[in-house]
Amino acid sequence: MHLIVEVPLYFMYFRVMLLEICANSYQSAIAAQKAGAQRIELCSELALGGITPSSGLIEKVVADLEIPVYVLIRPRSGDFTYYDDEFDVMLRDITFCRNKKVAGIVSGVLHPDLTIDEERTQTLVDASGGMAFTFHRAFDWTPNAMESLKILQRIGVDRILTSGQSETALSGLFVLKMLLEKSNNKPVILPGGGIRPSNIGQFIAAGFKEIHASASNTIESLEGAFPMHNLQAVQQDLQTYSDPEKIKKLLEAMYNS
Repeated sequence: MHLIVEVPLYFMYFRVMLLEICANSYQSAIAAQKAGAQRIELCSELALGGITPSSGLIEKVVADLEIPVYVLIRPRSGDFTYYDDEFDVMLRDITFCRNKKVAGIVSGVLHPDLTIDEERTQTLVDASGGMAFTFHRAFDWTPNAMESLKILQRIGVDRILTSGQSETALSGLFVLKMLLEKSNNKPVILPGGGIRPSNIGQFIAAGFKEIHASASNTIESLEGAFPMHNLQAVQQDLQTYSDPEKIKKLLEAMYNS
């Protein structure tokens, strides 16, 4: 008699590369887990580059998901240099996440000259306690990638989310490879930005163990009598969500590479 054990598909993918999906809603987070993602970065307002999600959303997603949830701590859109009161809000949000058993924090602070604010970033890492800490794509604004890597190694972050200081991870692949070589996975270099089934194989071949993607699509949203924003770059009649089919295609491409 042979015992047949059905292994979830995502365990096979996990042997190749871990897929982190950036989810901007409860529905997106659930869809990402069902599609096979192994980790979530939870945020709000993807169209603005992501900001800190609400406490209610954090609590519900952490309670209902089985995979690790990392939370973006970014109090507003725009740059990554913060006033004292904004920084206080960030620390309060991290405390909330720690109390709610969030697995990781995604954040970081820059100086006005775009170099890493080592003191404030260290404070965020210390406040995170036992949670993993990813330095987000503010890294891609810094003037010297290798010097920034040294600073973040000194601080002790667990990951750096980066497109290789380019508009997309594919166009920044040369810098990403240099970071991977120099870091020796301390911290983990997490490529993100424009990663698709058509190019994910190049990141696997380069030796990356984790990848970050939104795998998003849009659906029509209700449109009111007049706009509630003045951002020309944001289409109010569209919503961004995590697309399960795109996630599955990414995983299939990952496994078949």
